[in-house]
Amino acid sequence: MSAPRFYCPPPLPLATNFELPPEAAHHASRVLRLRVGDAVQIFDGLGNALDATINAINGKHVLLGNLQTFMGQQESGLHIALAQAMCTSEKMDWVVQKATELGAAEIIPVQTLRSVARLSSPRAEKRAEHWRNVAVSACEQCGRNTLPQLQTPQELGTWLEDVRHTAGGKFILLPGGAINLQSQPRPQGRATLLIGPEGGFTADEANIAQQAGFIPILLGPRVLRTETAALAGIAALQTLWGDFN
Repeated sequence: MSAPRFYCPPPLPLATNFELPPEAAHHASRVLRLRVGDAVQIFDGLGNALDATINAINGKHVLLGNLQTFMGQQESGLHIALAQAMCTSEKMDWVVQKATELGAAEIIPVQTLRSVARLSSPRAEKRAEHWRNVAVSACEQCGRNTLPQLQTPQELGTWLEDVRHTAGGKFILLPGGAINLQSQPRPQGRATLLIGPEGGFTADEANIAQQAGFIPILLGPRVLRTETAALAGIAALQTLWGDFN
């Protein structure tokens, strides 16, 4: 059984002893009920991790010792950016969690005409912080030491203009797409995947995306829910060109 993992904001300690942050300490002592001598692992979200042992537990404080650099690497050679149209809160949480587990390097929530959820600027920033916490928990569970870049929600048109000249493969999942992903050349280091909302993209949105260089693809003969499409798309990219092969 692998050691419990805890996110610790950078920088990771260089000393021989280290006290877990309050939230991680509470989870370790009160939820997981770890004891002195138990092995744990801490990571900073930037790709660095340390193996450690619990030296002491005193109330709300958990002190670690025997810190050793962990040399494992869980990042894909393919940088996958997922642009997910805003959907219901529960579905967005699911997409962020599973996209993190599948190895997405970036997650960009975009507002579309048919997006069920639309957030004002203050609420958008608060929601982005919530999604970051979801990603942290997913990294703790799946063994990733690098957090995906989570952006605040932005309008689809604005984002498309920003990525118009971005290098790498750009793909949009459309019911009318006639291009198989496996027929495309291997992206040079980066693949951007654009997924629509529950009601799909409007014709204008699909056209604008294609004008920005997005290739309309289809993943099988069935219509996928937005949250299913995102995860199927990432898995397909990882299988063809990432670390699933």
